[in-house]
Amino acid sequence: MSDIARAAREFTRLVEIMATLRGPDGCPWDREQTIDSLKPFVLEETYEVLDAIDRHDHAALCEELGDFVFEAVFLAQLEAEAGEFAIADSLQSIADKLVRRHPHVFKRDEGEAALGSAGQVRTRWEEIKAQERGKIEKGKTLLSGIAPALPALLRAYHIGVRAASVGFDWTLPGDIVDKIQEEVDELREVVEAGGAVDRTRAEEEMGDLLFSIANLSRKLGIEPETALRKANDKFTRRFGTLEKNVAQSGRTMTAMTLDQLEVEWQRAKASDHAD
Repeated sequence: MSDIARAAREFTRLVEIMATLRGPDGCPWDREQTIDSLKPFVLEETYEVLDAIDRHDHAALCEELGDFVFEAVFLAQLEAEAGEFAIADSLQSIADKLVRRHPHVFKRDEGEAALGSAGQVRTRWEEIKAQERGKIEKGKTLLSGIAPALPALLRAYHIGVRAASVGFDWTLPGDIVDKIQEEVDELREVVEAGGAVDRTRAEEEMGDLLFSIANLSRKLGIEPETALRKANDKFTRRFGTLEKNVAQSGRTMTAMTLDQLEVEWQRAKASDHAD
């Protein structure tokens, strides 16, 4: 049996299992769920997939992708029961979209030219998306299709992608670095103004700074959520080493000066690089 045939068989089995779990003699917990109650599970599975990818743990990724697909099947089952749509409609939607947005692959016999680079593909993809958005609904704007529920840093990244698709973008990464410096200066002005910090203005300037950083990340071809997640992991790992070293020395962190902690931090960094 081919991998495609086996995938079709197992996907059908999963859909049937889900229908059974939601059936009259199914699982009480599964029968109680709604599309809203499943949101935290969808989010959790998403981040577990990302964690497996970050660790290049292929066995874990295999399992987590199964859990991820299960959440999609679960949501579609609930929608099917409500008379909205079935999982087949979701699969048809994405399959049609992929064919529609890859004319350089699927419409070569109709005169579409093949594309030679990933950059050309991304540009063509955004052009087609823009055309689709123009046809769907007059009230829609270029940015209205970006989900507000996305993590703010990732949403900023996608806002930049959409704006850039119509030419509204910085020319060079260095231009964004200049913008970041401008935002840093404005934030410094708020912080060093004297007296109580104007938190409202500080929040606004901080938001502008983070938005500019997200756009620099986009311009460099770096997905900012992944970059920040890796930075978080790195800091957590090094801080754990720092804590262990301090404990082994018989001291406590709260009794140490900042200079002493900085010495231990540099030791932890050196140890991390050595590994």
